Amino acid sequence: MAPAGKISGFHREGNHCGGDEVNFHLHKFPLISRCGKIAAICEESQSTTEEILTVTLEEFPGGADTFFIIVKFCYGGRVEFTPRNVVILYCAADYLCMTDDYGEDNLLSKSESFFHKHILLNWKDCILALQSCEPVIPRADKLQIISRCMNALSVMICTDPSLFGWPMMMYGSLQSPGGSILWNGINTGARIQTNESDWWFEDISYLCFQLFERLIQTMEAKGITPENLARAIMYYCKRYLPGLGRWQGGQSGISRSVASFSMTPATVNQRALLESVIKLLPEKKGKSFCRFLLGLLRVALILGVNHTCQDSLERRIGVQLELATLDSLLIPSYSDSDTLYNSDCVERMIHHFVSSETSLTSISPTSFDLDTSPSLGRLKRVAKLVDNYIAEVASDVNLKPTKFRSLAEALPGSSRSLHDGLYRALDIL
Repeated sequence: MAPAGKISGFHREGNHCGGDEVNFHLHKFPLISRCGKIAAICEESQSTTEEILTVTLEEFPGGADTFFIIVKFCYGGRVEFTPRNVVILYCAADYLCMTDDYGEDNLLSKSESFFHKHILLNWKDCILALQSCEPVIPRADKLQIISRCMNALSVMICTDPSLFGWPMMMYGSLQSPGGSILWNGINTGARIQTNESDWWFEDISYLCFQLFERLIQTMEAKGITPENLARAIMYYCKRYLPGLGRWQGGQSGISRSVASFSMTPATVNQRALLESVIKLLPEKKGKSFCRFLLGLLRVALILGVNHTCQDSLERRIGVQLELATLDSLLIPSYSDSDTLYNSDCVERMIHHFVSSETSLTSISPTSFDLDTSPSLGRLKRVAKLVDNYIAEVASDVNLKPTKFRSLAEALPGSSRSLHDGLYRALDIL
């Protein structure tokens, strides 16, 4: 920095080292009048005889572009806040200690005011601001930016949207004749969605997993139902695990909503996502959920996830195995196995099913009263499924007879009143 009078303006240039480092040649006094951090550095350096002071701002939030905006502010220029830049400017102002002790209406208080008055009251802006937190999570946490965004989003999901005037789905007054959403009379191009409970799934799916996970946990604490949270997690997984969609059926395309049509997807490590999302999923049963878990298992085997993750998936599927379908159980062998299908995995799921029903082993084969024995009804459905599975894989010439037998004996003897399915499989074998 040069003393006042040495330079008539300010500019920046890249240094000879290359990379992201940028040199700014600036007056000292406009900066120390607004930035407490730089003022302290200058005060400590008063004993030096150097006319030009060099200051290095390590790990400065937002880099050179953000610092350039702050420099203009210190020189009396106007800062235009947007949902995309307010978090970075907020964090940068905190880094430089730009409090009102260094000039009235300083950048820190301006950032806080814009964030409080505009961001936290608007769904789209709050999503965009939260997404921009990714590169500055530690400082954004310190300023409680992330927690406030997440609390606001959770409240909006739980509250009547018409109270906030959001440009989202399901508002007749905001729908154009063509079915698009209107915002202040402007056609946004976003389509009205039909399922009111899932309108927020896509927008939050643009967050990095670290923020998405914390948002789901905040929503859970706010009382959003486990059913909706599970569906939101399933939506997120389908976006970032491409192989998953093939096993889920339904629509594979992703429609745009008001916030997301101007956002870009996060960069996600698929293996890390899969290993973490298992812990996030609530304990839940249902046909579609079981099929989703089986799809996750397929992807997990391809990605080579850790044993804990695979075991958790197999256990979750096993306890609701009666809801599985034959096609979803035909999991290919992705390892060096000679067999076409991963029958070891299926056998473990059968054992998980049997272990989950402690009453199964005490059921007599002659007590087939399905109305009074729900466990027996589940057992018979699984037995039929297993027999069909054995018949399907029996044509594999590399399937050993010992594996055929272990699959057949994985269920208790009370599971079959007839053995026609096993005989048919034996004929194929």
